[in-house]
Amino acid sequence: MPTKPKIKTAPPLKKDNSTFDRKVRLRLRLLPLVEHPVVMETHGGYGRVYQRCYRQVPEGVVIEKNPDKAAALALQRPTWSVYECIAETALAGGLGSHLEVNFLDVDPYGEPWPVFDAFFGSKRPFAPRLAVAVNDGLRHKLRLNGGWSVGSLRSVVDRIGNAKLFHQYKDICQDLLMERASRAGYRLEKWTAYYCGAGDDMTHFAAVLERENR
Repeated sequence: MPTKPKIKTAPPLKKDNSTFDRKVRLRLRLLPLVEHPVVMETHGGYGRVYQRCYRQVPEGVVIEKNPDKAAALALQRPTWSVYECIAETALAGGLGSHLEVNFLDVDPYGEPWPVFDAFFGSKRPFAPRLAVAVNDGLRHKLRLNGGWSVGSLRSVVDRIGNAKLFHQYKDICQDLLMERASRAGYRLEKWTAYYCGAGDDMTHFAAVLERENR
């Protein structure tokens, strides 16, 4: 009997940590643009970014869903508020609203847009000036023409199609961020974005937002 051909499967996608130094530099350039930074890290991880960027920040919020990592973060930063939970769900409920956060650090493994929906759509004090630093891993999926399956990109796919997402993603990031930030009365003052990592599949971007008087 003929033997069945072996089906080769692609290896699982590994998290790309090769861009860590660039991620740190982006945040260090952004920090001086807000007075008396009050930082919120939505995905604390092992606390490596804190060690390089936020050790001198006395007050902040960090979220981490992994219990062991959250416990380590609590020991690392005793003056911060540390939460073991899922960022999107907790932020939507107003987590961290006891502080007026003016520096938002979003570093999920994948897309950041549900986090922004939760943050800007929640009831909390919004700072007059807000710096935002983001590490976005969605572009790998866009390279594989998978943007149509991402709910956050549905309106963009309807407008420009699926094939253009990969090449236009930096501009798309700016539009999507401001679409969400404007709900809280913000306008864009400064913006920077670049691709990095293996195959340029990672997108780093940063913004300074000013809130209109309300």
